Parts: sequence; C-alpha cells; structure tokens
Amino acid sequence: MTEVLHYIWLGILAVFNGYPLFTLGGIAIPAAPIMVCGGLLTGIAVGATPGLAGPMAMAIALPILISVFGFTPDALLPVFGFLIGIMKGATVGGAVPAILFNMPGTPDSVMTTLDGHPMAKAGQPRRALRIAQLSSVTGDTFSDLVLFVCAPFLAVAVEAYLDLPEKTALLILSISFIAAVMGNSRGKGLLAVALGLATAFVGTGQALTPRLTFGNNDLSSGFSLVSVILGVLIIGEILIGIEGLWQASRLGKKKEDAPHDPAQDDLQPGDIGRIAPYVARSAFIGTIIGALPGIGSTLAATLGYSLGARRHFKRGKPGDTPFGEGAPEGIAATEAANSAVSGANLIPVLSLGIPGNAAAVFLILAADSIGGFNPGPQVFHFTSPQVNPELVTAFGIFTLMSIGNILNWTFGGRFMRAMGVLARIPGPILLPMVLLVTLTAIYVQQTSFFALWVTMGFGVLGYVFRRSNIPVLPFVIAFILARPLEQNAREAFSATGGDPWFLFHSATSIALILAAIASVIFLGRKQAES
Repeated sequence: MTEVLHYIWLGILAVFNGYPLFTLGGIAIPAAPIMVCGGLLTGIAVGATPGLAGPMAMAIALPILISVFGFTPDALLPVFGFLIGIMKGATVGGAVPAILFNMPGTPDSVMTTLDGHPMAKAGQPRRALRIAQLSSVTGDTFSDLVLFVCAPFLAVAVEAYLDLPEKTALLILSISFIAAVMGNSRGKGLLAVALGLATAFVGTGQALTPRLTFGNNDLSSGFSLVSVILGVLIIGEILIGIEGLWQASRLGKKKEDAPHDPAQDDLQPGDIGRIAPYVARSAFIGTIIGALPGIGSTLAATLGYSLGARRHFKRGKPGDTPFGEGAPEGIAATEAANSAVSGANLIPVLSLGIPGNAAAVFLILAADSIGGFNPGPQVFHFTSPQVNPELVTAFGIFTLMSIGNILNWTFGGRFMRAMGVLARIPGPILLPMVLLVTLTAIYVQQTSFFALWVTMGFGVLGYVFRRSNIPVLPFVIAFILARPLEQNAREAFSATGGDPWFLFHSATSIALILAAIASVIFLGRKQAES
C-alpha cells in the first residue's frame, strides 16, 4: 500500500512539476494542468458545435501538440492533458445543440433531444442545460473512480495469469468481439477487421523484408498510423458531412428562439432528488458498457434512457412530466449514461492496451507517436527495483482526469451554457475549414505530400465505409492491434519451439479462442435478428 501511495504522489508531482509552459514571477507554471483546462474549453466548444465531435478535435490537435511539445517523454502528460480535456469537454458540450436547437451532434445525443428540447421550448433552456451538466459530470466522475480502482488490478491479473499464447488469444477475442458488436452486420464487421489487419501488414512489420508494397519504396515502412486513423475517422466523416450539406442545401429552415420563463429557468428545489436515482443507475450502466471494447456510448445512452423511462412509468407521481415531453429525469438518464462511458473506456486501454472507442484510439496514437508509454499490463509493475516511469505516467493520467472533473464541476457548466451560439455556425463554412486544418496538421507533423495522399485515400475509404454501412471503428482498432497481435503470436510461436498449435496448449487460451468464435456467432446473430 505504501508503494501505491508513493506512485500516486509521483504521478501528482509529474503533473504539477513537469514540463513548464511559461514562467510567471520567477515561478514555473506547469503545462499539463493548463493543457487540461484548454482542452476542456475546446472540447465543450467542439461538442456544442453540430458537425464536430471530440475525436475530430483530438485528431486535429494531436499533430499540432506533438509539433509544439516534441517527442520527448516530458511531452506525454501535456499532450495527454489536452486530449483528455477535449474528451471530457466534448461529452458535456454535446448536450448544448441537442437541447437548444434539437440538433444532436452525435448519435448518443439523440436521446437528449427527446426531453431536452421540449424543456427548452417550454422556456426552461437553462434548467435543462444545468441538469445535463450535473448528470454528465456525475456519470463521468463515477466512471473515472472505477477506472482508477479497476485498471491496475485488471492489468496485474492479466500479467500474472496470461502468458504469450493467452495474450495472443485475448487479442483475437477483442478483435472478434468488436467485429461482432459494431454495426448492423456481422459480415461487415468482419470485413472491416480483415481490411484493418491487411492494411497494418503492409511494410516490414515483424519481418525483415518489406511485404505487400508492390515495389513502392514509400510503403516500405508501412502506412503511417496518423494518416490511416485521421483519414478513415476524420476525413471520411468530413466528406459525408459535406455530401449531406450539399443534399440538404435547399431544405434548411430558420430556427426560432425558444420562449423564456425566468421563474422556472433554473434548478428547482426538488430537481436533485428527482434525478439522483436515474443518474446513479445510468452511471453504473454506462461504466459497465464502457469497460467492454467497441460498444460505445450510443448503446449506453439508449439503455439508460429506456430503463429510466420504465422506472419513471412505474414509480412516477401523478402530474409528473412523461418521458419524451420534457422530463428532467430523461435528460439525466441519458447524459449520465453516455458520459460514464468515457472513463470506463480507458480500462481496457490502460490495462490491456486495447482501445474501446475513437477517443481512446487517439490516446494510444499519442502514446505511440511520442514514445515512453506503452499502454498494457506492463504499465502496472510495482515490483521493479527502480521507479517505473510508465506507472508514474499512468497515475499522472489519473491526476489529469481528476483535474478535468474538478474543472467540469466548477466552471464547465457556465462555459457550456455560453457556447450555445456555436450551434449557429453554418456547416458550409465549418466543414471545409476543418478539412483544411486537419490536412495542415498532418503535413506539419510528417512534412510529406505522400502522407497527405495516404490520408485522403483512407478518407475516401472511410467515406465508402459510411455509405456502405460498414463500421469504421473495427477497421481502426484492428489496424492498431495488428502489431501487438503479430508480435505476441511470433514470440509465442518461438517460445513453444515452432509449434503451430500454440494457441491450444492451455485451457485459458482455448477458452478465449472459443469465446472469440462464440462472440462472432451468437452476438452477430442477435444483432442481425434485432
């Protein structure tokens, strides 16, 4: 216990005594806390702007941050701080356009519009935003506490009981599970995973000679992780958005401001007590769902809202506003659930090195680009005779997330309510600007026109994925996990004396492989039937 407290203290010191941003009165101001604050404000602004999302802002920010702070280990916590701030801020800010303008910026915000916008139309926009902010931050904080407790224990258990064959089988299970649960088709999920693995195998990989390069020297080192991820996730989304604006250019309608009722437009005395049971249940639901890789916040929001509506129907008092007509409980149930996903999604990232959502993908990308931190079971080693710098970084990340929660609890709500004006930015102006900034950020980091062509090429692939209803995230996660999968498989193959059946030597690896097969068969079938 003493050693754990020692590392917690080292993580806090790494945040507040780390990379100095500037000097004020002879006192060095640490960069990491300032970057959390800047990222939080950026994330709230991005979340409040329809057509943008947290991952998009993280994608644009990452190359710029690396160019500013460099590739040294000292840059890790400031870069992580800004990305974590965006992740938390975008989760809170996403409720703004959904409530004020009935414009869900993300799929999980759709459920927020059902009760948030009717409250705004009834003259209570401030009250609706306050409930959304309190519920969102509560769910996020609960999820973070679970992350702080569970991630180290899970990592230690994995490291203690899983050897190379078992770790290989675990990666296969993760990829199979994500392929099964993402999207509307098991076949399309498997296709996305197969394309992600094939893309990752271009270049040398774990081999000594280039492969799948077709004689192109630019591909000898493989596709850049930044170009592939930003292209598929961000450029593809921008192309879809531009197409949607072009198709809807003649169908836009001018929105009217909602009437305002000052007497009711703030938290009422009984609001906290009314929403507390719904927040607690949805926070638990979101945390459980977030800990499972690849499922995401949309399911959490839907499930939290559905169970909340059932509870409200059974236990509601006569005269209570029904769900779907401006019930504060509906906003609370949705926002607590989708916000609780963000912290729990880092449980598989930090303990297993497996990303669960797009935001987690960019945290892994930052760690890979800078170096000095490799998410996975090896991070939580307390028994080293020397200080484990990766463990210090992990507790530094926990500290940054705690700072983000404190900022969200204090002034995040006020800034969130002030950002409603951003929902009025015209899409034809916004999306081309985002495209330009994204490509500029990529060129700043890689200084290569080939990287821009690769990014645009994968952007077209991301556009095709979306037009064909092929889930994008399985492709990205398979691309990221391909390298550790190949490395573990090669090492396990060598350690067993070249035995091709190394996956079937232990009961644990056999169980994991059977679970991977079962997830594809049964989860895919359930999804197809629903």
